[in-house]
Amino acid sequence: MSKSNDIEAALAAAPPAPIIAKPKKQPYPFWLGGVAATIAASITHPLDLTKVRLQASGDKRMIESLRKTVRTAGVRGLFDGISGTWMRQMSYSLCRFWAYDESKKIVGAGPNSPAWKLALAGSMAGGIAGLVGNPGEIVMVRLQGDFAKPPEKRFNYKHCFDALFRMVREEGVSSLARGAGPNVFRAILMNASQLASYDFFKAELLKTQYFHDNIYCHFTASFAAGTVATTVCSPADVLKSRIMNASGPGSNSTMQVIRNSLKTEGPMFMFKGWLPAWTRLQPTTILIFLTLEQLKNLVDYTRGTSRS
Repeated sequence: MSKSNDIEAALAAAPPAPIIAKPKKQPYPFWLGGVAATIAASITHPLDLTKVRLQASGDKRMIESLRKTVRTAGVRGLFDGISGTWMRQMSYSLCRFWAYDESKKIVGAGPNSPAWKLALAGSMAGGIAGLVGNPGEIVMVRLQGDFAKPPEKRFNYKHCFDALFRMVREEGVSSLARGAGPNVFRAILMNASQLASYDFFKAELLKTQYFHDNIYCHFTASFAAGTVATTVCSPADVLKSRIMNASGPGSNSTMQVIRNSLKTEGPMFMFKGWLPAWTRLQPTTILIFLTLEQLKNLVDYTRGTSRS
């Protein structure tokens, strides 16, 4: 027997090498989305403030509304109600990102799933987050819209917790559900259009030869998602702001607000503030997803793993 035959026989008799199973990747912390959204909303707060005041007041133009805010309250006035923004993001946004990931598991949606599956998961997450985040949403809208009102009609809340406690004390616990219908509806639209479209556009871009899973792909996908989300959510966003800013019995009726708005402004009232909404939501969407992707990279780095 030749030497090569001896080697082959020895290899054949040797036990097979053990197959080392690839460790299952740990899920990311559930609060990453809330932190990313809070960072993004803090940066774009002046634009969000302007959008709410355009929707809830008689202001006509975005630039004029910004000038009015600076003229009456100084540059610091551009950050009026930011504590309400933080409360809203760490309730609503934290919940929606967590619920979206869980909903994708339920419906069996993966990175390359069809758009309708992603939209279904986004809608489920939006319904849950809209209910959970409704009190924070009211607090944010009231704090932002307060200085656009005449002095005698202002709430004059000190901060988000003062607003929450006073609402319960002065208007009852039921006030925390004011505008819940339009808010949940808007949350469903937002998550079905923003979160789902980001995943969809990102997957489609990665199928091409021009994009890889990096910041350029994330930026392009989030830019497209922001435009889709602004257009889809505009009608519900306007109704939500008007109902939550209203006070007095019967003033929070969705149908009453729609009838009054149609009578005085026509059907295009549903897209009032679209430009500032897009101007605010576009950078917010981009910042949210870029920040979220980088936070995921940071988590992977601390775990000693790398993302594919």
